[in-house]
Amino acid sequence: MFFIIYALLLALFLYQITHKIHKGPDQETDEDDGAGEGKLQVPFLSKTNLHPSFKTMLDNLTLADLQIIWFILVGVLFSGYAILDGFDLGTGALQLFIKGDENRRLTLNAVGPVWDGNEVWLITGGGALFAAFPYVYASVFSGFYLAFMLLLLTLIFRAVSIEFRSKQPMKWWRRGWDATFSISSLLAALLIGVAMGNVTKGIPLDAQGNFTGTFLSLLNPYSVLLGLTTVALFSMHGGIYLLMKTQGSLQEQIRKLLRPCVIIFTVLIILHGAATLLYVPHVAAALERSPWIYGIAALAVISIASIWLFIHRNRPGWAFVASCSTMGCMMALFGTAMFPNLLYSMPNPEHSLTLVNGSSTRESLVVMTYIAIMGVPLVLAYSAAIYWVFRGKVQLNEHSY
Repeated sequence: MFFIIYALLLALFLYQITHKIHKGPDQETDEDDGAGEGKLQVPFLSKTNLHPSFKTMLDNLTLADLQIIWFILVGVLFSGYAILDGFDLGTGALQLFIKGDENRRLTLNAVGPVWDGNEVWLITGGGALFAAFPYVYASVFSGFYLAFMLLLLTLIFRAVSIEFRSKQPMKWWRRGWDATFSISSLLAALLIGVAMGNVTKGIPLDAQGNFTGTFLSLLNPYSVLLGLTTVALFSMHGGIYLLMKTQGSLQEQIRKLLRPCVIIFTVLIILHGAATLLYVPHVAAALERSPWIYGIAALAVISIASIWLFIHRNRPGWAFVASCSTMGCMMALFGTAMFPNLLYSMPNPEHSLTLVNGSSTRESLVVMTYIAIMGVPLVLAYSAAIYWVFRGKVQLNEHSY
């Protein structure tokens, strides 16, 4: 799947470069200034089987339209990553609390077939952010460089621990990799939450959009609170997923672990909501400006209450749907409260990166929209096929981790 996506992007990139070289600078199409004048023709993509009326609609989109579309699409991609890899990280966070070597193998194999496919959403989300909002990508990845390198290391150690854990029968070997799997999952969840907290709260940017803070300044109380909330959320989400995928004594172990996870998450999300209203004024202002955002918050509350209800009624499948809904609502709240800001500057809001000053040109966004139309269905089909093949309760065999 990776090779298909990368080959498509590489072929498109090479075609566009060679086309511009042969066309020459004097024959270049005038770039749209954002008001919608002129239509961009993309020769390679115009030969696709898209319906003519659909192509016309894409060609008539203004720069502002495309910026909003890609704001939503990037949000959807990162939301997909949070929901899918969230239960992987949550499973890892609970690994050390599972008793018995066979039970730990079962939890590992519950996520073993899907964890790498789930990370496709992180890669595509990062790629979409780079292509659609390069200035935001540059500021975030340079400002959060050390934090993101730590996140990368945790994801690497998590992957290695999954692959190596059952290669040797010694207890010390397996316990060591169990610890690595659990600690790396916990740290990854914490770092993701801290990064989200800083983006929500705002980070210091200069007039050029460069981060002027330090690594320690990222570890502020508000962001650490969201980091801990994310750890609790992912642990709850992973526990519900395991409850759905296991049976017998292991399922009973997970059921006992799940209750404190849900309680801790519920307490932390209430504290985080209160802290946001009190200490993040631009989010509070967005709520006053757009009261309909409270509707999303109400859906989040209903989803959290549904988790309690479905767990109590022993309906793990519906509890998992409610957990996914909770995460989706949280990401929607984040996006709507930030809009139109992509990276809020604190204490100088005038330095913030927005849809207007942080996006690519219209030509780039149109090309990326065509790619998304062709590529996103492939990713969705691939993910759906994997989950269909590995549906049902997890069992061990000679090919298991």
